[in-house]
Amino acid sequence: MATTKPTVKIKRKHQYVGLLYISPWILGFLCLELYPFLMSFYYSFTSFDLINPPKFIGFKNYIDMFTKDEMFYKSLKVTLIYTLIAVPAKLAFALFVAVVLTTKLRSVNIFRTVYYLPSILGGSVAIAVLWRFLFMKDGIVNQMLATVHIPGVDWLGNPDIALYTISMLNVWQFGSSMVLFLAGLKQVPSELYEVGRVDGASKIRMFFSVTLPLLTPIILFNLIMQIVNAFQEFTGAFVILPDGGPLKSTYLFGMKIYDEGFKFLKMGYASSLSWVLFAIIMIFTALVFKSSSQWAHYEDGGDKR
Repeated sequence: MATTKPTVKIKRKHQYVGLLYISPWILGFLCLELYPFLMSFYYSFTSFDLINPPKFIGFKNYIDMFTKDEMFYKSLKVTLIYTLIAVPAKLAFALFVAVVLTTKLRSVNIFRTVYYLPSILGGSVAIAVLWRFLFMKDGIVNQMLATVHIPGVDWLGNPDIALYTISMLNVWQFGSSMVLFLAGLKQVPSELYEVGRVDGASKIRMFFSVTLPLLTPIILFNLIMQIVNAFQEFTGAFVILPDGGPLKSTYLFGMKIYDEGFKFLKMGYASSLSWVLFAIIMIFTALVFKSSSQWAHYEDGGDKR
């Protein structure tokens, strides 16, 4: 039966109402995300100082980046090391806390809330400032070590450990990953644990043979999200050691982009750095997705690549 004209008008009216509801998001996406995204790609091929109009220079920014800029490689190396430190440590700690919180503890909901708070507060400037005061030479951490007659450590002045100190701030913000692991742990069928106990398997064996394989899809999601976040890290490192730390040992790629764009007013060059970072993140994400077929397991046995 053909659709009557009143029905068509009602459907169109509903479509317009739906578009009206999502119009703030559409405008925000077009103006605040898509337009800057495309313009940064154009600026990466220009010489632009935020004052004078951009001047097209082709691939010069990219050529100079790979052939003349030593700090490009230094900041990239620091960022890779930071990612290798922070991401595995954060996921391991989040999973450990999630497993602990699945046990039958009194007031466990309160503990879950408390453990999630660092993820809410951790990205703020105030927490980064607090972190700097904690790990100063005469900070609270060294004062606590002194009470048990342990020599203080130059957490932020030693180039060998400064990056580890910065990484700990990221690990401390484990709440979001922990919540996802908690949700995954609740979905593990209890029957599998019962079978394991009947077979005489220890808790450690059941964790590695039952729990961990069933959590691999959540591990995959957390791994990708944390890699993306780690490569873009800026606030904590900049607030704690704005000059890049001793011997530039904490000079992350995000700080390099900030310095080129807003300190040296080389916005075109900063845009080219941003696109290189985007390409690096895409490569790492693709590699993780590619490798997931070997270790990520799904209950339905389907291929989720």
